[in-house]
Amino acid sequence: MTETVIVGRIGGSFGVKGEVRIKSFCADPQDIADYAPLTTPDGRSFAQMVLTGQTSGGFTARLDGVVTKGDADALRNVDLLAPRDALPALPDDEYYYTDLEGLTVVDTGGAILGTVARVVDHGAGDLLELSIPGQSDTVLLPFTQAAVPTVDLTAGRIVADPPEGLFPG
Repeated sequence: MTETVIVGRIGGSFGVKGEVRIKSFCADPQDIADYAPLTTPDGRSFAQMVLTGQTSGGFTARLDGVVTKGDADALRNVDLLAPRDALPALPDDEYYYTDLEGLTVVDTGGAILGTVARVVDHGAGDLLELSIPGQSDTVLLPFTQAAVPTVDLTAGRIVADPPEGLFPG
């Protein structure tokens, strides 16, 4: 099976004729339509997406096979996935979120801090959500050059210099 990357999310219906609201996670948001065919985590495929307008925080679009408001509402909060090989190569200092998830995070002395559970962006910048060994709570580490000086995808690890007091102990 081809590796996929989340490129956007359906926000639900827009109007009554099957249009959907789309939030794009692409660096150039309108590029989402260029990565078709898009699939959903449950295997549904959309061979075509046509952007029809803009809304606050996203676009309105038509997806093939989505023709009623009910069809569109059924897709609320469903992720859209594109084939990894359809996405552009990135510069050395940029990463796809999916490449960071699962990496081991160590401090500058080599001690394990945790594992990247996911990457989140609440608008003020990316954060690495770390699962900490032996703890149920997670820690949010700013994904900045100062806090994360080294990302080594080949070795499967991130070297972090976290802000003082972020980690207990």
